[in-house]
Amino acid sequence: MDLPISPPVAPMLAKAVKTLPAGGPDGDLLYEPKWDGFRCIVFRDGDEVVLSSRGEKPLTRYFPELVEAARRELPERCVVDGEIVLRDGSVLDFDKLQQRIHPAASRVGLLAEQTPASFVAFDLLGVGDESLMDRPFGERRRRLETELAGARAPFHVTPATDSPELAQRWFEEFEGAGLDGVVAKPRGLPYQPDKRVMFKVKHERTADCVVAGFRWHKSGPVVGSLLLGLYGESGLQHVGVSASFPMKRRAELVRELEPYRMEDLTGHPWASWAQQSGATADRMPGAVSRWNAKKDLSWVALRPELVAEVAYDHMEGARFRHTARFRRWRPDRTPQSCTYAQLEVPVAYDLDDILGGS
Repeated sequence: MDLPISPPVAPMLAKAVKTLPAGGPDGDLLYEPKWDGFRCIVFRDGDEVVLSSRGEKPLTRYFPELVEAARRELPERCVVDGEIVLRDGSVLDFDKLQQRIHPAASRVGLLAEQTPASFVAFDLLGVGDESLMDRPFGERRRRLETELAGARAPFHVTPATDSPELAQRWFEEFEGAGLDGVVAKPRGLPYQPDKRVMFKVKHERTADCVVAGFRWHKSGPVVGSLLLGLYGESGLQHVGVSASFPMKRRAELVRELEPYRMEDLTGHPWASWAQQSGATADRMPGAVSRWNAKKDLSWVALRPELVAEVAYDHMEGARFRHTARFRRWRPDRTPQSCTYAQLEVPVAYDLDDILGGS
C-alpha cells in the first residue's frame, strides 16, 4: 500500500462537554451527528483496502462487503475517517454490529450477507499523493464532499451544519434513529491523531437499578464494577455495569457490599446464568467476552436488595449501550420498583431522513 498516510493511524477524538458549544459569528464550528458504531479509518490504494479501528486493529476481515464497496465508491487512492454502522430498518442497531466480530470466516461471510454494514464518512485525511492532515478541518470537509459526491450506499457522507440551532435540533431528534449526540469541530483544526480536540455532547439520563452482583478489579481485591439489573416480564434482567470509581471508593464498596454477598447462588435471579455457556457477556454476567476471551468476567452474587441511581446515555435494546455512571444509593426505593417502565423512550426518527435516503 503506497499512500501519503500509512496505516494504522489513531483517530482524532472528542472530549465530552455538558452543553453544545456555540460557534462565533463567523461560523468557526461545524456540527455533525454523533454516530453509534465502530470508529474506522479506511485506507484504499487501488484494489487494496484496509479498515483500521479506533484501537488501530484491522477490521478488514469482518466487513468484506465494505471492502468491496470501497473499491467501487471511494476515490482510487484515499484515506477516509468515519464510522461503521449497521442499520435495522430505520434505526441503527449496535447489538447486531457487535455480532459482526466473529472468528469464523464462514460466519463472517454469512453475516455480511444477512446484516450488511454501512460506512458514514466525516473526514478526509488524504487523497491521491496528497496528505490533508495538516489542512484545517473546514478545507478537509469541503474536499470530502467533493471527492465523495458520487458515492452511493453503503458509503455516505455525514450531514454537517454551522448552525447551533439546527445542531441542537439534531441532538433532540436524531436519538430516535439510534444516534447518540452531536460533535462540534473547529473549522481551523488540523487532524491530530489520538488527541481529544473536538467536542461531543451526549444524552444523559438516570435510572434506579438493582445491584445484584459485582466483579473484582483487575488490580486486586477491590470492586471493579457493579452489575445492574431492571425488572421486566421475565424477572430481573442484567442491563449493564457501573465501573468508574476512584480506588479509595472501590475499597469502600467492598465493605458496603459485604453484608449482601451470597456464597450459595440458590435463589439468586441470575443463578442459572452462571451454569450457561456460549452466551454473550452483555446479557449474562459470567459469559466469555467476544472482544477478549482471556478477560475475567467472573462475578460475585449479591442479594438483590440494593438500589443504585446511575446515569446512562441511552439504551441499546434492553440494556445500557455504555457503562453507566454511579450517582448514589437509593435506600428509599424497593428493588421491585426498578423496572423498565421508568426509562425514557426517544421519539422514533427515520435514518433515511438523516442520510438523505441514499
